[in-house]
Amino acid sequence: MTIDDLVNRHGSWLEAGIAEGPVVSSRIRLARNLEDYSFPGWASEEENHAVWEQTLAIFSEMERPFMGWNMADTAKIDRQILFERHLISQEMAREEDSCGVFVSPDECLSIMVNEEDHIRIQSLQPGLSLQSAWEAADEVDDLLEARLSYAFSPKLGYLTACPSNVGTGMRASVMLHLPGLVLMEEMEPVINGIAKIGLAVRGMWGEGTEAAGNMFQVSNQITLGRREDQIIAHLEQIVLELVEHETNARRRLMQDKPIVVEDHVARAMGILGNARMMTSGEALNLLSTIRLGMDLGMVKNFSCRELDTMFIATQPAHLQKLEHKHLEPDERDVVRADMLRKFMENATDNNA
Repeated sequence: MTIDDLVNRHGSWLEAGIAEGPVVSSRIRLARNLEDYSFPGWASEEENHAVWEQTLAIFSEMERPFMGWNMADTAKIDRQILFERHLISQEMAREEDSCGVFVSPDECLSIMVNEEDHIRIQSLQPGLSLQSAWEAADEVDDLLEARLSYAFSPKLGYLTACPSNVGTGMRASVMLHLPGLVLMEEMEPVINGIAKIGLAVRGMWGEGTEAAGNMFQVSNQITLGRREDQIIAHLEQIVLELVEHETNARRRLMQDKPIVVEDHVARAMGILGNARMMTSGEALNLLSTIRLGMDLGMVKNFSCRELDTMFIATQPAHLQKLEHKHLEPDERDVVRADMLRKFMENATDNNA
């Protein structure tokens, strides 16, 4: 399977049939390092190459098939595709030396090699499925640990490049769609409250990104001194509370400002169905509004999967890959608007 094949489908972590509502997906990430080598940021090129070759040999022999890409042999636009699909980090998309990723065919597992740590195992699942994501990541972790010597301290746990990951080396996160809290101007105090209990809130593509499309990632910040099940249980509890807050915000919106919400959704439908140019940021925000309208019963033409897939398909690298050529930003805006008009037309035709 090639990256071109990935572009023409959705990942199974955006599966159809997910219950509508604020929760989009769950992710578990495990950071691991090898005891005989310096961390990637401090290692020589020879060391990083040796780590890559060892990992490549293991994945080449696994019974379960994995797709693999060495960043040195991967075009810049293809690296950006992998980033837009949440399979590699923004940092890895910029790298080329002795680093790469192994991805399961369903895109639910991706293992980055020589990013900030030697190995970063990522497991993605649809909806609130942290336990399932953890079990899948733990299985891959066991397979690798059987062949590799991890850097581990009996006192501290797994040793990582960033001190905040020392311990379990695990970051658990949940992607949530929270337009109600945003429209009620209650998101900032929620973020401040979450930070006080050891959790972080980031944008759709993780650290350093803005919360475009009202999508937020909520994750743990503390790994030292806590077991994996404790981290998962704490995050799940907070996510369920956030879902309740979002549900209440939507209820208050419909009680106090129903016409405003209906107008907000109707305008989004009109712009998406008629615009001739559209930036990626504007597209995400308008699709977010349609998703809200669908959750509130105002819009019947779409499914969660279709909308979530469009969040990815309208990103810059995906657009260029689908057009089979480089596009300047203003050209991408035209192509994106055309894609969304057709999307809206098909949705209307299919539900006529």
